[in-house]
Amino acid sequence: MDEPLVSVVIPAYRCADTLCRAVDSALAQDVALEVIVLSDGPQEELDRVMARYERVPEVIYVKNTRNLGAAETRNRGVAMARGAYTAFLDADDYWMAGKLRKQIDAMERSGAALCATARELMTPEGKCTGRILPVGERVTYRDLLKHNSIACSSALIRTEVAREFPMHHADSHEDYILWLEVLQKYGFACGINEPLLKYRLSTTGKSGSKLKSARMTFRVYRYMGFGWFQSVACFCSYTWHGLKKYGYLSLGEKHES
Repeated sequence: MDEPLVSVVIPAYRCADTLCRAVDSALAQDVALEVIVLSDGPQEELDRVMARYERVPEVIYVKNTRNLGAAETRNRGVAMARGAYTAFLDADDYWMAGKLRKQIDAMERSGAALCATARELMTPEGKCTGRILPVGERVTYRDLLKHNSIACSSALIRTEVAREFPMHHADSHEDYILWLEVLQKYGFACGINEPLLKYRLSTTGKSGSKLKSARMTFRVYRYMGFGWFQSVACFCSYTWHGLKKYGYLSLGEKHES
């Protein structure tokens, strides 16, 4: 196997029905990569799924000895990564062809430490809805405080930066905290406003409940060190922007709100 340019980190938990599509979409990218699948739940079903990749040198299958949760599982994948870039991909999402190459090119041109793409929403059953959520060509820290436009499965980040800012505070939106911390130091993320991610909505995941998701978003601001009033102001702005874009959607997002 060629030395990977990108390490793809896929946390796997009760996802036997969707995992292959995610892995195959990563393997179809036109860059040298490794795909690190980390099992964080019951092993038997995943073992059967992953058996088809035993002779694929780009695929690395790792089993957690205990349930770590998505944040710590991703951190473990980042620690293993050999690529200069790390991409996160949830096991129930998938990518379109050319995603990683376009992101690498954009990051090299702009010098950004982080890149995201637009995404097309899928129903929980995996049917594409035609509903596309955009991302700006340049996303600043202040932009991100108003609304988290970076879907975790769309993100490509320089591996050294991902190691500098591991995910934490799993009782909130840990990926949102990561993006804020990165942009607070590095200034901006670049975006590719093409739906290169097919993103599955969820009613049962961590953020399936809108009320629970709102509480988790408020915790993000508190964990970022904001006072009560500043947190309330950020949350109100976040809620307003969210209602303008997503207010009519009845389904919840998975990790970011």
